[in-house]
Amino acid sequence: MKLLRHAPLVLIALALGAGPFAAVAGAAGGTATGMTGTTGTTGTTGSSGSSGSSGVTPTITMQRSMTYSATTAATPYQTSRKNAGTPNSSVVVKNPKTGAVESYGNDAITYNVPSSALNALGQSLYLQNCASCHGVQANGVPADGTAGSYPNLIGLGAATVDFWIASGRMPAADPRSIQAERHSPRLTNAQAVAIASWVNSLDPAYPAIPTPNLKGADASNGEALFALNCAACHTITGGGDALASGTYAPSLRNIPGYQVVEAIRTGPGNMPRFTGNLSDYQVRDIVAYVTGEIQHPQNPGGLGLGGLGPVAEGFIGLLLGVGLLALVGYWVGERE
Repeated sequence: MKLLRHAPLVLIALALGAGPFAAVAGAAGGTATGMTGTTGTTGTTGSSGSSGSSGVTPTITMQRSMTYSATTAATPYQTSRKNAGTPNSSVVVKNPKTGAVESYGNDAITYNVPSSALNALGQSLYLQNCASCHGVQANGVPADGTAGSYPNLIGLGAATVDFWIASGRMPAADPRSIQAERHSPRLTNAQAVAIASWVNSLDPAYPAIPTPNLKGADASNGEALFALNCAACHTITGGGDALASGTYAPSLRNIPGYQVVEAIRTGPGNMPRFTGNLSDYQVRDIVAYVTGEIQHPQNPGGLGLGGLGPVAEGFIGLLLGVGLLALVGYWVGERE
């Protein structure tokens, strides 16, 4: 597996160990991202950013049909770079009574904090589907009291929890598997957001749940960023590839755009978290490339063959070519 400045450049989740809600592994700080201008530092905490909040009262809506309102984050993940996945953004909408951040972002991506009104439903769903492994307090301590058996979900942010549930990786079919596989989700999008809301209420953190706006996105720039940061593991066609110790980089051909953002911003499994060193505009460009060219390839040269690559294409060419020549030779020989 290729390495670049000590971090595997992956885009989408690698679910390791027990698989569930793995906290970010490896620092994104120092990870080469190319074309980013600056390099952020993962793990820094600070006070809630409020850049751009003065006098701003726009209504920001979520494309997934849920209601959102305030959740106060005591020590949210923060970065000195503006518009890079935290409330240090161009637009910050706060609750006029509590001052808590309700949503933040810009014209590229909007991040919405789940409404506290969802917490009761979220707790009920969590106890039914998640508590047997992660514990009733979401701290990774199951009913038998063995601390550290499963990942602690506290302080990971709503986007992290939402990604694992909405992508179908959680609840895990086999908690003992090396890597949780993507399946059809057992819970609806609304239920995933409700669970994320309750877990995040235990220790509020960022990033919130994103909604990318692909209007104005530059897919060609997204391809360049993808080639530098993601293709080493996912391949340039996004088909995924085997890694080490039974793990693999998953295919990106069936993942919705908002989950691409969640994976980039939260770094599930072994993937580094790209909060701080990729701007929202760069992430939007990557999403445009993944949901466009990768998921709907044009194949101007002819049959795409699933984007398997030159080795597989060469093998098929030899098989058909040599096979056809053999048949022609056999036919000519029979005539003589």
